[in-house]
Amino acid sequence: MGNSYAGQLHSTRFEEVLHSSIEASLRSNTVVPRPVFSQLYLEAEHQPSTQNGRAENEEDEEEDGSESNSPPLPYQMKPPPEGSCTTDGFCQAGKDLRLGSMATDCLEVPPGFQLVGAKSPGAPEHILVCAVDRRFLPDERGRNALLGFAGNCMGCGEKGFRYFTEFSNHINLKLTTQPKKQKHLKYHLHRNAQGHLLRGPLIRWRGAEARVRHTAAVVPVAPNGGDDHANAPPPTATHTHGGTHTHSGTHTGTHTHMGAGGPALNTANCTDPVPPLQAAENPHGLTNGNHHCPPSQQTLQQSGPATYGRPSVIGTITNAGPPKKRHKGWSPESSAAGDAGAKTTSTAAPGTRADNGGPGSVSQGSSPPLAAGESVTVPDFLIQTCKLQPVIFRGHGKLPALCGNSGEVLVSPLLQACYRNSQALPRLYEQYGATPIQPLSTEMQILLTVYYLVQLGPHQMPLIEDLEQIFMRSWRESHLTEIRQYPQTHPHTHTLPPLPAGLDQPLTPTQLPWLARLAASSSGEGVVVLDGASSLAEGLEEVFHRLMEGRLAQSSYVVIICMGKSQTLQSCVVVTGKQQCRALAESMVTPIENVKQISYEIYSGMTAELRAFFNSLGPDEDLDGLLEKASVESRSSATSLASTQDSPEDSPKPACTEYRVEWHEIRAIQLAVARKLLSHVCAIADSSTQNLDLGSFDKVEFLICVPPSEVAFQQVILHLCNSGVLHELGLEQEGLSLQQLEQFVVKLDQEAVGRIEALTQKAKMNPYTLFILVHDHAHWDLSSSHYSSAGSREGLVDSLLNCRQVHEAPNILTLHVTSFPFALQTQYTRISPYNEIHWPSSFSNDVDLYHEKTKYFGISELLESTRSGAGLPLLRFDSSFENMAAVVEERFPKLHSAVIRTQLLVQHYSVALMVAAGQSHLQKHTSVETLEIVQCLLSAAQRCPSNHGHMVLLRVASPALALVAQQRLAHVRDKLGFQNRFEVVLGNPSSALSLGKHFLEQLKVWMKVQDPDWKPRTYLELEALPCILILAGADPLGESLPRSLKYCDLRVISSAYLQRTPLEQELGLAAYLVKVGPREGPGRPNTASDLSESDPDKLSSTDNEEEELAAQAPSQPLPDARDPVRVSRPGPEADPSTTTQRRPSKSTSSGSGGSSASTRASTPRQRCSWARNLNRPPVVLLPRAVYQVLTAPDASGLPKSTALLPHPSVEWASSFRPLLSKIMTCTEQSLYYRQWTVPKPAHMDSSNRAPEGRSDNFHPRRLLLSGPPQVGKTGAYLQFLGILSRMLIRLMEVDIYDEEDINCSDKLPVLPQQQVGVSWPSTEVMRSIPFDYTIHDPKYEGISPIYSPDYTPSEEGNPRRQEDVYLRRRTSRIKLSKYAAYNTYHHCEQCHQYMGFNPRYQLYESTLHTFTFSHLLLGEEIQLYFIIPKSKEHHFAFSQSGGQLESLRLPLVSDWNPDCIKSPIFTPTTGRHEHGLFNLYHAMDGASHLHILVVKEYEMAVYKKYWPNHIMLVLPTTFNGAGIGAAHFLIKELSYHNLELERSRRVEHGSRPHDVWPFIILADDSCVMWNALDVDPKSGSMGTERNVSLKQVLQHMESCADITQYGLCGLRKWSSRHGNQTGGAGGAGAGGRHGNHGNRRHEPFSRGHLHDFLLLNVDLTQNVQYNQNRFTCDDVDFNLRAHSAGLLVCRFNNFSVMKKQITIGGYRTFIVKTKMTDVPTTVQPSQYICAPDSKHPFLSTPAQLLLEKYLQHTSQRLFPLSARTYRHPVLSVDCYLNLGPEVTVCFVSSRPHSINLSTNGLLFGGLLLYFCDTFVTPGFLKKFHFLKGATLCVICPNRSALRQTVVRLELEDEWRFRLSDEFQTANAKEDQPLFFLTGKHI
Repeated sequence: MGNSYAGQLHSTRFEEVLHSSIEASLRSNTVVPRPVFSQLYLEAEHQPSTQNGRAENEEDEEEDGSESNSPPLPYQMKPPPEGSCTTDGFCQAGKDLRLGSMATDCLEVPPGFQLVGAKSPGAPEHILVCAVDRRFLPDERGRNALLGFAGNCMGCGEKGFRYFTEFSNHINLKLTTQPKKQKHLKYHLHRNAQGHLLRGPLIRWRGAEARVRHTAAVVPVAPNGGDDHANAPPPTATHTHGGTHTHSGTHTGTHTHMGAGGPALNTANCTDPVPPLQAAENPHGLTNGNHHCPPSQQTLQQSGPATYGRPSVIGTITNAGPPKKRHKGWSPESSAAGDAGAKTTSTAAPGTRADNGGPGSVSQGSSPPLAAGESVTVPDFLIQTCKLQPVIFRGHGKLPALCGNSGEVLVSPLLQACYRNSQALPRLYEQYGATPIQPLSTEMQILLTVYYLVQLGPHQMPLIEDLEQIFMRSWRESHLTEIRQYPQTHPHTHTLPPLPAGLDQPLTPTQLPWLARLAASSSGEGVVVLDGASSLAEGLEEVFHRLMEGRLAQSSYVVIICMGKSQTLQSCVVVTGKQQCRALAESMVTPIENVKQISYEIYSGMTAELRAFFNSLGPDEDLDGLLEKASVESRSSATSLASTQDSPEDSPKPACTEYRVEWHEIRAIQLAVARKLLSHVCAIADSSTQNLDLGSFDKVEFLICVPPSEVAFQQVILHLCNSGVLHELGLEQEGLSLQQLEQFVVKLDQEAVGRIEALTQKAKMNPYTLFILVHDHAHWDLSSSHYSSAGSREGLVDSLLNCRQVHEAPNILTLHVTSFPFALQTQYTRISPYNEIHWPSSFSNDVDLYHEKTKYFGISELLESTRSGAGLPLLRFDSSFENMAAVVEERFPKLHSAVIRTQLLVQHYSVALMVAAGQSHLQKHTSVETLEIVQCLLSAAQRCPSNHGHMVLLRVASPALALVAQQRLAHVRDKLGFQNRFEVVLGNPSSALSLGKHFLEQLKVWMKVQDPDWKPRTYLELEALPCILILAGADPLGESLPRSLKYCDLRVISSAYLQRTPLEQELGLAAYLVKVGPREGPGRPNTASDLSESDPDKLSSTDNEEEELAAQAPSQPLPDARDPVRVSRPGPEADPSTTTQRRPSKSTSSGSGGSSASTRASTPRQRCSWARNLNRPPVVLLPRAVYQVLTAPDASGLPKSTALLPHPSVEWASSFRPLLSKIMTCTEQSLYYRQWTVPKPAHMDSSNRAPEGRSDNFHPRRLLLSGPPQVGKTGAYLQFLGILSRMLIRLMEVDIYDEEDINCSDKLPVLPQQQVGVSWPSTEVMRSIPFDYTIHDPKYEGISPIYSPDYTPSEEGNPRRQEDVYLRRRTSRIKLSKYAAYNTYHHCEQCHQYMGFNPRYQLYESTLHTFTFSHLLLGEEIQLYFIIPKSKEHHFAFSQSGGQLESLRLPLVSDWNPDCIKSPIFTPTTGRHEHGLFNLYHAMDGASHLHILVVKEYEMAVYKKYWPNHIMLVLPTTFNGAGIGAAHFLIKELSYHNLELERSRRVEHGSRPHDVWPFIILADDSCVMWNALDVDPKSGSMGTERNVSLKQVLQHMESCADITQYGLCGLRKWSSRHGNQTGGAGGAGAGGRHGNHGNRRHEPFSRGHLHDFLLLNVDLTQNVQYNQNRFTCDDVDFNLRAHSAGLLVCRFNNFSVMKKQITIGGYRTFIVKTKMTDVPTTVQPSQYICAPDSKHPFLSTPAQLLLEKYLQHTSQRLFPLSARTYRHPVLSVDCYLNLGPEVTVCFVSSRPHSINLSTNGLLFGGLLLYFCDTFVTPGFLKKFHFLKGATLCVICPNRSALRQTVVRLELEDEWRFRLSDEFQTANAKEDQPLFFLTGKHI
């Protein structure tokens, strides 16, 4: 029963079609059956039928096929491009296509195109807007539509889609059927009067209107393809010869009753409720295993009213619809199921589950309770007689009681549960319409079951999943017509009379028996149908009778069908096939019970007879006797060799140079996965749920939990040592012993209880440590702790990892790691789908994404090798072994199959070893595959001078059997003298590895191990060791295997548990990473299936030298390892061409040696065979039953294992489920299992039900990493631990500006000596210290130097531009101290209340208050807004009457509170609502303080959102475009106004005005930490610098006795090289060149410029204002004017402030853009100004900023005499403007009594007058002398003021002006440009 090929006629196929034709003839006396050969060939070839009129219009083919009543053709969408959008309603570019979103958009529709609406199955509530060429759309009559398609995407604008398939992929229709424009383009779109885009009429595709209005009508077609007019249409429809059907009137909903009492179905308003669930199902036949279901028995053409409702039952079973849409001769009525109109209506009884197939009553086929005394007696000695234990599947009705020898019969409820689940199918459809839909009838279920059993091969196991899919598919296909009620018509080719509305005739109970017999007849005797019994009891008696008589020896299944006493159908299935019975019997027992049974059979002596049977090789031979004889010969040969061996010991033995170990290397893809893990952890931390506060952790600790396998335990420790993770965590791994390393890994046994409890206690005691709990091999032990017995290991994982302590600990993160995550992806899973990390593919479109040159070779690739035909498949089964096993299992029916198969496998290996030793006559007692394995094992090591070889893996689940196998194979090996040729290793999970001394020494030499006590602890360390590894244990527990694994022998794994996880984890042992060489593409690596000439080790039965050696064994045995001559003699490499000529044809069943085999054997190659095979995956041998399941074709395109139940501990939520699709991503597969599987009660997630009101119950700190086996997940999560630790350290570090002071001079003035160790400055001393005019802050490296006679520049040149300085400023990574300021990303429990964020409470309430004051410079009243949280209102004074804001409360000078800061802190900020350092809770060390954020009006909302508990001062709207100067101006003037108000308020309470505290703090929003410098009190030399709190700094400064006499105070800027500089670069003279003043005395205080952090006395600085127009250098300008006003400026050099580098936002981020486009463009500085009244492109940048930028970049041309010379500066009166680094500025104040530098003898190169007031007079200017040709620049706010200034200052007397020297900033008139005039000195 293989696949049917086109045009080939098989006898079985012919019988089936013949039976179909006969059956259809019997069921209808008017049917005209289709010829049998037409069915065979038409259906096989799928060719379009040639009918009259077919070529008239090919459009019919496109349209008619689009809405067929057949189920959707399987269609697999092309996977979307990497990174594209896949959201329903959006295109792949991520643009919205939904009509509701685009209704008001202005859409550009190309000429000739039209807007239409498409419907997406994924978003049925939305219409997608598309543009389609009108030529491909029908007109209003439904005609004139060209074939093809042309469309554009209206979302992203992509044009030129020429295929609707491509277009449907782009707009994410996500179709499961073939894309058709007729199906998915539904509506015309038009705009209404308001211009809104609305849905219009339906697109009149041909036949669509008929489908909407037509009654249920089907016209049978005569076999000749012509029109059949014999039948008149019913009264509800009219028939026209033109081929079209039109409705004669409005449908009245008439019911048509089919048969007596048959239910009626209203056909009005029926729609198609079938959702696109099955992405890739086979519509033409059911598949099972390897065999293709014969396509039917296609339904025959019927005519006449009497045939309505009599479909072909077999056709319903096998054919999902018409073979192709071109088959116009197919009658749509044939797809209607016979059970649709069943007389018995199924009503769901209470308890029935419609969605998951759970328990529920089935009304169909149910029978009354069994009568008293009705039972079946099981005959004695049933197993002994029949050699099998029958299995009875419950079906319909109650099974009679079994008595007598009932222990030898098993009863299974699986089939009955499958029947019950199928009853739930209609209920999922009923939600789409009010019409009730009938489930499959009992008759149809039984018939489908018979048909399914017929399709099974003689060695195949029945799978409930396959039967469920058959039921679901058949039900859907048979009800498509009923659901739609609109059969497809063919208007142009023939006329179809409609069927009457109603249901088709059901399959009757009287028809079922002979139809079942007819279906079973094609199987020969494989399936027997018993239908003559009056009851199930009688039928079972007949089955037992036939079994005892041996009449069912050739039968595998007996189906009993009978009619119960209540006239209800009853059935059951008795399994009588020997292999099927054994597999089913063992599957009904748990794996643990199976292991116990196997151990009992071994230790109780039940296997003695089996061993004797295997020992006997015939009447005259036994294996032990031959073995003893071979042992004697081996010992005598060894003695003779020892006596004759006289080779000198000093001859050096050649060593293999190709040995290398790769398992300790870290690959790029592992680092990529580690980063994905880290990003998911960060996503948890960044979420609004605040389930993980990464910012509060300063270190990482971890514990890795592994299954109780000693090898897996040591394997993780080995990877841990080589990963470097311990070094990342600060542990010196070289100094850690093995016992110390074991503290990071724990086996999940009873010892783990104490370890987990200790971890939870440690987590509670260390809240600032993040603990990572890694659960490796997480699919192991999913048992619930509630269902585990005391002392049992089951349920331990649940009790440890899901306990309340782990669940609630906020600093424990659980990471599950597994290759098989399916059982963790259920409806009740604890892991969010957003917390899943899937292993990425290393190749995309044959591109190596990670440049590793490796390709993973896993299950899919193994299966692909069976289909490629390029060579011998890597996945095989041993037919000889299977046949022998079947014979032995029949002989010993009471022994477990694992015992028999393991003993047989050991026998095969033992015989193969004896054949290799020279006893070739024993070949018939073993298989070719076993001989191949043994020959390779023995010969490979001889080709390498170091004896490197291969590993052979034998998988034996039972530890007792594994021990028996190991002992037996080691015994045979030693008897044959092969004890030094290969090792037999027992891999028991509960014990460590044990090797012989010889092989242990070999490994030490290869690995260069010097430790005498070393021994391998993992299988990875057995690399290149020739050995047989017998791996025991119920399941593999994550042990990795070396690359020397060449054969993976899984012939004895259980075939009973056919589930995805057990099967794939066994195959995962053979997973491999293949190196992709330069000549090999990623799609075809050089695997073992490639028979290349360069591979002399190719090990097929004929295509390798070892097999040929085996055939020549009698004349030429294998070279003996004891023979030094044979072993050491090198031979030449074989020529590839000769190798090719010698190679016979490929064969997998038998082999014969070539004539050159002995020659090649006598000259072994010296190249290492192990090294040559490193790039070839291992060969896998499977049991035949497992092989057939895996290689069976599957409709989804995936391996068959994916359709199986994913894990024994889960169950399907419903039989109504789609298949997994090949195009599904890992995430989509996860969502599939989350929807369609539920945990069983014993599963640990079964209790994880979602609480009331929630849809899930995910654990917020739980991640799942899944990836294929052996791909490197351990290395990935270890790297994740390392980078997570680095990230936490990174989170605790910031980039601090770390720069040396600039403009330091060699000229050191003599400074007054300050007292050593003084804490506060003295006003007398400070007044004696000269003010340092020079700027030393590195951020001002690119501005104009300020002239000072005490400063001599060290060099003159062209410094870097200011932008370059800003971008390249030097920073250092500094760890945050506990006194740091934080941004909004910091979350900790201590400052939650301070921040105003608390998930348990709402955001803090705030109130908005206005504060109004006036100022002369502003000319009008200023209205400011305060946003004051309720918790901060105590800082303000409000009026008692209306609660109006009156003032900000200020303390008295005499007040002192150790937990309070007196000065209000103002922080102007813009663009840094997330990154600004406004969280001062830790910096203040908890002290009470008043912090006010000064924000612009348009940013008020976003700052309020991020900082809800902070006071906001909102600047007026007019200041939205202003710079930092405006913010400083308003802060200072507001503070002075508030000081006056507070003085008035305090006077009322008895205080003096001068007692009110006059200071405020102006702080930059990037100040992060503060430091204090320890100074030696004796010598005054600097000591260490330490972090201190801002509270300590401010309280120290505020406690100064005469602090009120200082105008402003500040701090030093921190630098890591401060010890190599002067005491602060701010003493007079500003400190010297770098590195020359390390021994200079440190001065604690100095006078100079202050920046970033100021303590400002608003009282003393009343008459010194910040310039509200300034954007840059406003602090420099203010410092100069404050000093010139005679105010004391003091810098505390013992304190320093650290500034964090924040590249986002700030007052520097102003962009120059044109006024026309409002888009940032490149504008040259010369374009910032223009001539007045000129036509110049205006800019939308503020005028002041344009002026400052213009002067900064062009002043060297404006003031050429002052450029690059310090001796002729530009005189700047009353202001400082940055004229660029090449021009020096000399600042003077025009105010009376101001302090200015002496300018005697100084010639100025220019004069700058900026907004001159009345203090500037002609006489004042005449005090200064200028060079001839010096430049004058006068800047005024308007042209009138400019002229008045020139006249008032009498500038024309000494300066020459021209009309062309007047300029303005490039602003429009409404933007108030600034004007300036230039002139030359006469």
